[in-house]
Amino acid sequence: MKTILRTHAAISLAAALPAWAEGIAFLSNLKGEVSVDANARPILLCELAKGQRLTLARDAQASVMFVATGKEYALKGPGVYLVKDTEVAATSGMPPLTRETAWRASSKVLAQTAQTSAASVRMRSIALPRADAGPRLVFPTQGNVATLQPTFRWRAADAKAQGEFVLLVAGQEKPVHVAKAANGAYRVPAKLLPDTDYVWVVSVGGDEIGTGRFRTLPADALAQIEQRRPKDKADFSDRVLFTLLLQEMGATQEAHESWSRLAEERADLPELSSFAK
Repeated sequence: MKTILRTHAAISLAAALPAWAEGIAFLSNLKGEVSVDANARPILLCELAKGQRLTLARDAQASVMFVATGKEYALKGPGVYLVKDTEVAATSGMPPLTRETAWRASSKVLAQTAQTSAASVRMRSIALPRADAGPRLVFPTQGNVATLQPTFRWRAADAKAQGEFVLLVAGQEKPVHVAKAANGAYRVPAKLLPDTDYVWVVSVGGDEIGTGRFRTLPADALAQIEQRRPKDKADFSDRVLFTLLLQEMGATQEAHESWSRLAEERADLPELSSFAK
């Protein structure tokens, strides 16, 4: 319980800027003992205002990215750093390393992510019902999809059972694709239409598992996502920012799965699991 309260306090403190302050940057990465204005450890993605100071203990690391320019400053402790209008300067310690990026994070999405994390921490002390482990559709079942060839996934009573997969354009009775599929997954061989609502149904042994609905993103949004999709060995902050882009585009399920992968990679950042909720 004490851990929950400490984490909640840190998140509330990190997510809230002074009433007069405007967030101009945010933490795109951190590791080790880091504090902002001598307060409790901040969370990943917390916004920073002009004049705030970051203190890093020995071997601690933090990256600060400016919202307007996408310029990222990598800080390494021990040291004290000051957030200025367009840069981060070292008050003591090693000067920060800089990196130009094409990212332009949405302040609205940053704030929503912090609020989601705080709410998730509050709910940890409440016994939540277990997720339904019975047969059901898994992906995609809500929101937008950031690809024209998604891999449809479902859960059946028999994981290896063969089922009938049916895909329709919403509002039309004639299916656009029908196939037999097993092992709880199927990838349509042809690309779907952009900016289109789809409905899909899976039946196993004559029993319908469920009906899912989703929308493909417009062509320009899909092109932006493919352009910004990070490589396997991309910087951690690039993968975080790409996940935020998915969230901003309304591809919520893909964003949650990306947060979960990042959480597995960085157990030292428990807020990542909160982002995935």
